[in-house]
Amino acid sequence: MDFLDLPQLCSASGSVRLPGSKSISNRVLLLAALSEGETEVRDLLASDDTERMLDALKALGLGVVHLGGENWRITGSGGRFPVKQAELFLGNAGTAFRPLTAALALAGGDYVLKGVARMHERPIGDLIDGLRQLGADITYLANEGYPPLHLKPANIQPGGVVKVRGDVSSQFLTGLLMALPLTGETVVVEVVGELISKPYIEITLATMARFGVTVERDGWQRFTIRAGSRYVSPGTIYVEGDASSASYFLALGAIGGGPVRVEGVGRDSIQGDVKFAEALAEMGAQIAMGPNWMEARAPAGGLVAVDLDCNHIPDAAMTLATAALFAKGTTTLRNIASWRVKETDRIAAMATELRKLGAEVEEGADYIRVTPAALHPAAIDTYDDHRMAMCFSLAAFGTPLRINDPKCVAKTFPDYFERFAAVTRAAPVIAIDGPSASGKGTVAARVADALGYAYLDSGALYRLTALAAKQAGIDWADEAGVAGLAAVLDVAFSGSDILLNGALVGDAIRTEEMSAGASKVAALPAVREALLFRQRAFNTLPGLVGDGRDMGSVIFPQAPLKVFLTASAEARAERRYKQLIEKGFSANLADLLADLQQRDARDSQRSVAPLRQEADAKLLDTTHLTIEQAVNQVLAWAREASL
Repeated sequence: MDFLDLPQLCSASGSVRLPGSKSISNRVLLLAALSEGETEVRDLLASDDTERMLDALKALGLGVVHLGGENWRITGSGGRFPVKQAELFLGNAGTAFRPLTAALALAGGDYVLKGVARMHERPIGDLIDGLRQLGADITYLANEGYPPLHLKPANIQPGGVVKVRGDVSSQFLTGLLMALPLTGETVVVEVVGELISKPYIEITLATMARFGVTVERDGWQRFTIRAGSRYVSPGTIYVEGDASSASYFLALGAIGGGPVRVEGVGRDSIQGDVKFAEALAEMGAQIAMGPNWMEARAPAGGLVAVDLDCNHIPDAAMTLATAALFAKGTTTLRNIASWRVKETDRIAAMATELRKLGAEVEEGADYIRVTPAALHPAAIDTYDDHRMAMCFSLAAFGTPLRINDPKCVAKTFPDYFERFAAVTRAAPVIAIDGPSASGKGTVAARVADALGYAYLDSGALYRLTALAAKQAGIDWADEAGVAGLAAVLDVAFSGSDILLNGALVGDAIRTEEMSAGASKVAALPAVREALLFRQRAFNTLPGLVGDGRDMGSVIFPQAPLKVFLTASAEARAERRYKQLIEKGFSANLADLLADLQQRDARDSQRSVAPLRQEADAKLLDTTHLTIEQAVNQVLAWAREASL
C-alpha cells in the first residue's frame, strides 16, 4: 500500500488557490450536457469524479472538448442524449452517479450504470422510488435499493407530485430537480422528513438558474418546476473554488498560527461550506473574508471546543473533528447522519482513526464527540475516502503520522499534499550519515544537545533488532522472521539508557557481534520497511538530529541539512580499538580494520538503501579533526540553514 509520512508540524502560513468545487463542477457538466447550445466551462475541477462524468458524457455521444488547463467545451443535447444504449462505469463518484441516474431515467434510452464496490453499497433507493413515481423504468441488478442499475425508457406521468426522503442524502433531491425539466411537465417535489445538507440544494438551484431553469420553492419541503422549463447554455460559466477543500487550509491557519489564505471562494460563494469559517470562528479562530477569499489565524489562547449542529456543512464538518484534537474541552458535532452513506461510513471511520491517535471518541447514529489527549504516532487508514486523508493531515500538528493510500485525494484535490507542504513548516531534521566508527553518533548526539533537539541513533534500532532476533533464536538471514520482530520491537530510550523488552541492553548492543548483526539485518528490505515509520516518528518538535546509513537518502530525504561524515578506514579502526580497550574488551587492530572494510563494502553495495553521500549532503571528513571541531562545523552549517 502507498503511504505518506508526515513529520510533526510547527507552523502554517501562506496562500492557496483552490481547485474548482466538485459539487459545482459535476452539476455544471450535466446541465451543460442537457442544455441547448455550447457551454464553455472554466476552472473545472480536475479529479476522479469529474473524469467519470466527462467519460460518461463522451460515451453518451456528446461533444466534449478539452480547451487546455481546467477549461472544457460541452456541446449540449437539448435533453436527448445521442447514444440511446450504453453501459457506464462511474467509479465512486456520487456527484456523477445520482444526477446521471435521474437524467438518464427520463431521457428515453437503455442504460446500465455501475461503480466500484463501495458505490454499490451506497443507498440509492429513495431516488429510484421518486423516479418511479414519474414513470421511470429502473431495475436493480444486484441488491434492492443499491446500484448497479438498469434504466429503460420511462413512461412519463403528467402533472405528478413526487415524494422523496430528505434525511438520507441531498443528492437524491438534487438528481430529481436537475432531471425534471426533461419531462416537459409541471412537477412538484415534496420532501418527506427533514432535508439534510440544505446548502447543497442551494447550489443546485443556483446552478439550474444559471442555465435558465427557475425552481419555485416553498421552504425546504416543496419544490415546483413548471412545464416548458428547458436548459439553455449561459455561454461561459466559471466554477468556484471548492469550499469544502478550503476548510483544511483554514484549519491549518487556526491550528498552526497563520495566516493562511484561500483564494477562489469567499463571502459571495453559493456554497454552504463557506460557513465552515463561522464554525471555526466559534472555536476562537480569527477569520477574515472578502468576496473571493478567506483567511484564518490562530487565537492567542488556543482553540476551544464547540457543540455544533453541522447539517449546513456536512463535508466541511469532518475538518472540525480533527481540529477538535487541538481545542480545549470536548467537541460535539451533531446532525451528521449523512456521513454514514458517503464514500465510507465516515462517523465510524473518523472515530476509529481518532482513537488511534489517542483521542477519546464517542459516536452515535448522527453525532460524534471528541475529547483531545496527548497525541502519539499512528498510521491512518483512509478508506478510499479523499476527505479522510485530507482531514487527518491536520493531526500532524500534534504528532508525526502516516497517511495510508494518500492518492485517494485525487477524487477532488489531486495535488493536495503538495499544496499542504507549501504552507506548512515541519520540525527540522539534521541527517548525519556515514560509515561505521566514523564518529557520527558522538557528533550527532552533541549537536542535538547543543540545539536542544531530540537524537535518533538509527543504528541502535538495527542493533536492537539483531539482539532481539538472537534472543528469539531467529537467524539474521531470515528476512520474514526478523522483519516480524522489528515490526513489534518493544524498545524504549530513556536518557542514555536503552531498554529491550524492559531490560537494559545499552552495553549488549555495542558488541562487535551485534555490530555485525545490525549490518546484516539492515540489508534486508522487509526489516528496513518495518523500521521506517518508527524512525520517522522521532521527527518531533523542536527538531531532530538523526545518524545512520540512510538518514538523508531514505528516512528524511527532505531534511534541510544533510551531512555525510566519514574518515579513513585506518583512523576509524584505531578509534574503535581504543574504545574497546577502554571498556575492558580485548581487540586486534588488524582484525578491526578488516572487519570495517568488509562492513563498508556490504553497506555501500547492498541493494536496498546503500550507504552513499547524497548530492545535497555536505561532506565532513573527520580523519584529522577532533570531536569538538566536527561538532562546531555541523553547528555552523545548521546556523547557515537557519535551524
